[in-house]
Amino acid sequence: MRKFISFILAGAALAAATSTVSAAAGGWVPLFDGKSLDGWIQRNGKAKYTVENEAIVGRTVHNTPNSFLCTAKNYANFILELEYQVDSRMNSGVQIRSHSLKSYKDGRVHGYQVEIDPSDRAWSGGIYDEARRGWLNPLKDNPAAQKAFKQNQWNHYRVEAIGDRIKTWVNGVPAADLHDAITPSGFIALQVHSISKDKPEGMEIRWRNIRIKDLGPTKPLPLFDGLTLKGWVDGAGKPVKSGDWVAVDGTLHRQGKGGHIYTELDYGDFELNLQWKISEAGNSGIKYRVKKYGSALLGPEYQVLDDDKHPDGQKREGRRKSGALYDLFKCNDQKQLKPVGEWNQTKIIVRGSQAEHWLNGKKVLAYDTQSEAWKQEHAESKFKGLKDFAQNKWGKIMLQDHNDLVWYRNITVKPLPPLD
Repeated sequence: MRKFISFILAGAALAAATSTVSAAAGGWVPLFDGKSLDGWIQRNGKAKYTVENEAIVGRTVHNTPNSFLCTAKNYANFILELEYQVDSRMNSGVQIRSHSLKSYKDGRVHGYQVEIDPSDRAWSGGIYDEARRGWLNPLKDNPAAQKAFKQNQWNHYRVEAIGDRIKTWVNGVPAADLHDAITPSGFIALQVHSISKDKPEGMEIRWRNIRIKDLGPTKPLPLFDGLTLKGWVDGAGKPVKSGDWVAVDGTLHRQGKGGHIYTELDYGDFELNLQWKISEAGNSGIKYRVKKYGSALLGPEYQVLDDDKHPDGQKREGRRKSGALYDLFKCNDQKQLKPVGEWNQTKIIVRGSQAEHWLNGKKVLAYDTQSEAWKQEHAESKFKGLKDFAQNKWGKIMLQDHNDLVWYRNITVKPLPPLD
């Protein structure tokens, strides 16, 4: 079995490498023609963007929020290169995998930003999450990158966004290296930051030689390699060590009292696929968008259960059976559960406030946390005391330890672009 798994992993790695080489062979595409702003859309603020001497020029203005000149096209996996020259008195950045959605802060641009920071802090090349979580990868522990920026000169950026990894370089010096999976695709944008009244209007930043190598859409990412517990953490965020949870015969197996385990990364909108089997009278679950409520880590739960022999199978009129949204929504009549000891296939799709549970190829329920049906079910559930339960937009995926034997395998997640 181990040889078979190794063969699969090697084949997947070869396929990924071949795909990357093939995409790279397509070459670079300019995002700016040097003459016009064709293919770009200005959003949010009213900073002035013009084209001068084959460069895009952004100028600060008073009484306006941050301004963004955005590509009309979205990109998922790519290599981006550009040059910029910035006034030492202002702040700027390059947005990647970003969005402007009516459903999120009334269209405010949000997403990953590669910082342009000419201040003494010198975090140019660091990664900031604009209008969401703030700093993700500052450069306070990377003095070489902090020294790479050239004041009042042209600087070169390289950005690689591939899967759940984003890497940056400043003038050839490695800067940020981030693993994050909340946003898998989006537009690229050139920011002119808002300014206070004590700073002059007309401060400039210039961008030129903007080009991209498009590496294609995001593919499913493995959450379990079949051999190790890499990528899984405990409730304190520490790596899970083999013991009560083990990797055996290509499965992630809970064999003792090991506690719940969580993905190292947070996920926002995604499609999760996996297989599971439960022991006789066993109970487990798959929670997602997990967050802390007081001292507890909670999230919506896809129930994993021996429906016939575990007591939960007889409670809450089916709202605690396999495939159900635990204690909230039961499955429809499309449900087909395999007998104990056989593998079941699960798919969970989450986008915005909407989610779907699938079991063995059938959609067994769908819900919307903004609906009247949700409000009614929530008010009658064990989570009724948590007013904002399941309203968060991202969080970890959790496999539950319920003191019973359970097995999981073929666990993959595909981050999805957000719904407007």
